[in-house]
Amino acid sequence: MLQQVQGSDAAVFAEDLVKEFGDKRAVDGVSLQVPAGCIYGILGPNGAGKTTTIRMLLGIIDPSSGRRTLLGRSAPLDAAREVGYLPEERGLYPAMTAREAIAFMGALRGLPLKEGRRRAEQMLTDRGLSDWIKRPIRTLSKGMAQTVQLLGTLVHDPRLIVLDEPFSGLDAINQEKLEAQIRERAEAGATIIFSTHVIAHAERLCERIAIIAGGKVAFEGAVDEARGRLRPIVQLTTRADSGPWQSALPASARRLGKRWTFELPEGGPEPLLKALIDGGAGIETLSIERPGLHDAFVAIAGEAAARDMTLGGAPE
Repeated sequence: MLQQVQGSDAAVFAEDLVKEFGDKRAVDGVSLQVPAGCIYGILGPNGAGKTTTIRMLLGIIDPSSGRRTLLGRSAPLDAAREVGYLPEERGLYPAMTAREAIAFMGALRGLPLKEGRRRAEQMLTDRGLSDWIKRPIRTLSKGMAQTVQLLGTLVHDPRLIVLDEPFSGLDAINQEKLEAQIRERAEAGATIIFSTHVIAHAERLCERIAIIAGGKVAFEGAVDEARGRLRPIVQLTTRADSGPWQSALPASARRLGKRWTFELPEGGPEPLLKALIDGGAGIETLSIERPGLHDAFVAIAGEAAARDMTLGGAPE
C-alpha cells in the first residue's frame, strides 16, 4: 500500500483504482503518486490501461473502486481549472483560427476570452508562429494543429499538465520541441504527467514512472530505481584467448571472438580488473554500461509487453 505524501507534496495520488467495462477489467488495482513539480511518465504498450487510468485520475470517468486525489481534492473535477489536459484523441474546430482555438480551450478552463486571445498571440509569436494567428485550423498540417492544441492546453497556466501520448504523430523536430516545452513548464513549477509507449521519451524526461501492463502497475518509482534493478553490463575485449583470468568471469558470460559480455560481478570493478590483469588477459577494451530503461522495462514487465513498445524517439 502506498503511503500518501502529505500536503502539497503530492499533486496526484491514487490507490487501488479499478475500472470495469461490463465483464472486462481494463484497470486492475492501479496505485501511484506524483510529487508536485515532478515530470512523471505512465509507460506501457497500447491497450495497457494508460488512458483509462488518466481519465479516472482527472475525474472524466469514475473508478469502479479505489480512491484518488487531484491537487488535494478528492473530487478531481473540483481542480479542473488548474489542470491542462491533452487527450490522445485530438480535436479542434476546423473553421477556428489558431488564436481562437487556443483562447477557446483556455475559456473552457475559466480563462476570459479576451485574455486568452492576448496570451494565444503572445505564445504563437514567441515561437515564431505569428503567421498562424489568423490561419484556420483546417489549413494547418497535423503536426501544426497538434502544436495549437498543446498551446491551448497550456494557455491558462495550469499547475498540473496531463498529456496522453503527446508525441504520437509528431516528426523528430516537433518531438524535440515538445520535450523542450515539457522541461520548461516543469522548471517553472508545473507538475507534468504524460503517457507514452515510446521508452526513449520517458528515459530522457522523467524523474518517476509507472510501468503499466495488462491493467496493472508492474513498477512505480524513480527511473534510477527501475534501472537499478539490473546490474551494469561489462563489455570486455582481450588479447588472450584463454587463461586463468577466465575464472573471474561469471558463468553466464557470452563470448564472440575475443569480446565478452557479462553482468558486473557483485564485488564491483576493482576485483575484476585485478583478476584480469593478474591472470594475463591482456585487456584491450573494457567498458561498464548502465542498463537502459528498455532493459529495465523488459525485466519488470516482460518480453511480451516490451514487444509492443517503441524504443526510439527524437534525439536530444
